[in-house]
Amino acid sequence: MNPRNIPLLCDYYEYTMGNGYMENGLSDRIVYFDIFFRRVPDNGGFAIAAGLEQLISYITELRFDESDIEFMRSKGIFGERFLEYLKDFHFTGDIYAVPEGTPVFPGEPVVTIRANAIEAQILETFALLTINHQTLIATKSSRIVRAAEGRTVLEFGSRRAQGTDAAILGARAAYIAGCGGTACTVSDKWYGVPASGTMAHSWVQMFPTEYDAFMAFCKLYPDNATVLVDTYNTLKSGIPNAIKVFKELGLRKCAIRLDSGDFSFLTKEARKMLDEAGLRDCKIIVSNALDEWLIRDLIKQGAMIDGFGVGDNLITSHSDPVFNGVYKLVAMEDENGDIIPRIKISENMGKLTTPGFKKVYRIYDKHGKALADQVCLHDEIIDESEPLVLFDPDATWKRKTVTDYVAKELLVQVIKDGKLVYDLPSLEEIRAYHREQMDTLWDEVKRFTNPHQYYVDLSQRLWDLRDSLVRSNGLR
Repeated sequence: MNPRNIPLLCDYYEYTMGNGYMENGLSDRIVYFDIFFRRVPDNGGFAIAAGLEQLISYITELRFDESDIEFMRSKGIFGERFLEYLKDFHFTGDIYAVPEGTPVFPGEPVVTIRANAIEAQILETFALLTINHQTLIATKSSRIVRAAEGRTVLEFGSRRAQGTDAAILGARAAYIAGCGGTACTVSDKWYGVPASGTMAHSWVQMFPTEYDAFMAFCKLYPDNATVLVDTYNTLKSGIPNAIKVFKELGLRKCAIRLDSGDFSFLTKEARKMLDEAGLRDCKIIVSNALDEWLIRDLIKQGAMIDGFGVGDNLITSHSDPVFNGVYKLVAMEDENGDIIPRIKISENMGKLTTPGFKKVYRIYDKHGKALADQVCLHDEIIDESEPLVLFDPDATWKRKTVTDYVAKELLVQVIKDGKLVYDLPSLEEIRAYHREQMDTLWDEVKRFTNPHQYYVDLSQRLWDLRDSLVRSNGLR
């Protein structure tokens, strides 16, 4: 991990509210906040949870130094009791979260924070920006990787990312979702995302001839002999010069890269030329403005491509660049420790929240395929020996009864009383877990266009609770 302590990376209102809680005797009140999202980017069927490790690091390292306190004091609106509280701040609450790499669906909690009102409130901005960003990039990367149908996808987007963290952590999220590596060197150093690279057009232009450029590079890096063949003329000089160098040096582990032109036509021609030269093991890599749709079309057209380098469309999720995760109060504890549900009700029913301290079960059939998720209150237990009736929360007349199933909780406790109680998996373990979880989804759910709507159901108790709170506010 790369711990960063930036306590003022926070919406200002979180501090005005925190100060207000203290002034109104609410600072010790225990509250529950959920992070959840309402819509999947690109109208997809699901998202891929990511960013938890960085959130844990931030929470456990969060401290205010003297310069932070002095800055807050200079604003002239914060009480000294609140500033003294911040001076000795450390998180003392609990965090529950879905493990990174898990496919997740709208409306269900991805992270739940239980803490006193001030602690929970000032985590809002960083928690959202961390989970929203990495989940967005992991979700987009998953689509691109699936489009490639087993071919290697490399993340090439650092120079188009919207800032340093977007580049570095975007590469991490992309790797979780199946990309084979990155061009971002520091992501390798900090997180172990395999970094690789070969040459730019400038390398070729620096030498008297294209042949000289290829020869110099392949002599230096015979185990990574990938050359860029489109600087001048791909078919007339680029590929012939690459073939000449590979054969003269006796290279078998080699590749060519195309960064322009009609990839369908050029890769078919390139494959013929390489095969005729006896270089059947030479790989063909393409890059330049790729996304899942273009990759899918190229494969349908029979393009002879072994790997894709994907840049700005991946690292910015260009087609749908905002993940709409939200941070909402769902419950608080009274003086006796009893949990009191809280609900947000809006004229826009799409913004209705699900109240209470909750858990999420994923329901699998006997073959290990995910059938549905059920969101329950925290003390509910699903009895696998009993038939389970699932309702579509948006259309409660739709129901299905499942038997012979397995129910597994998705949320795990990662922080208890401010202490890490979760064995953080390695990046390779997260990546392997993600592959396993993807295999539990039906292909219909993974469809790009009009994916099958996966059921995210509320238990009867939770549905009744939400309905009663809506009714008590005069909306029904």
